[in-house]
Amino acid sequence: MAGSSWKVAYADFMTAMMAFFLVMWLLNMADEKTLKGLAGYFTEGAVHFTNSAAPGVSNNVIVQFVEKLDTRSNMSEAEKSDYAIIQSIKPILSLKDAVPNSSTGITSDGVGVLLHMTSNLMFRPNTVDFSATGEKALDEVLNVLKKYNVWVIVRGHADSSETGAPDYPSRWELSSGRANSAVRYLVARGADPKKIRSVGYADTRPLAPPSVPDAAAKNSRVEFYFHRPEVMTNIVGY
Repeated sequence: MAGSSWKVAYADFMTAMMAFFLVMWLLNMADEKTLKGLAGYFTEGAVHFTNSAAPGVSNNVIVQFVEKLDTRSNMSEAEKSDYAIIQSIKPILSLKDAVPNSSTGITSDGVGVLLHMTSNLMFRPNTVDFSATGEKALDEVLNVLKKYNVWVIVRGHADSSETGAPDYPSRWELSSGRANSAVRYLVARGADPKKIRSVGYADTRPLAPPSVPDAAAKNSRVEFYFHRPEVMTNIVGY
């Protein structure tokens, strides 16, 4: 039995070699954008401007190296678009006194840029009326819509612990009310209504499970998904 122990070591070696060649083959098949994203993930000192990624939206090289992108000469048009939008909405993250780190986040998926803000930051308690900080955030969103040829989906979310308040009998009405309030604010101040859509998810898309201490604050939120018009129909999902 002892004399055949080398077979186990040899089998492990062959498995490792197969895994290595599989990884090399996958890297060879990957496109340039995927390779850049992988390189950014493993590069020391990568900068992240997001606190938690929303479902279906992952971090990419745009967000990780947002401060360095302006020195690159080989950016694609999509990357340039995302970079410009991120730079425009970054002032929201600089409202340090009013905006805790866990209250906002920016992510990008190569198709668009997602900004999320918690409801307790955007609205007065148990209402869909905006707080002063919420209005400042919406003004930054409005600047993006006026400056760039982008569309936006406003997504309202509620936490499972919310009752909907007296004027909103369910979390569906509450989440939709939040999204619609944001749309009304933007349109009233000059945003093109043809480029804005809103949707309410109630508590069907939580960011954190109920066991997390600040789950309610994370799950009750409004998201602004900016995307280019040419991807609206075929790629962008609600």
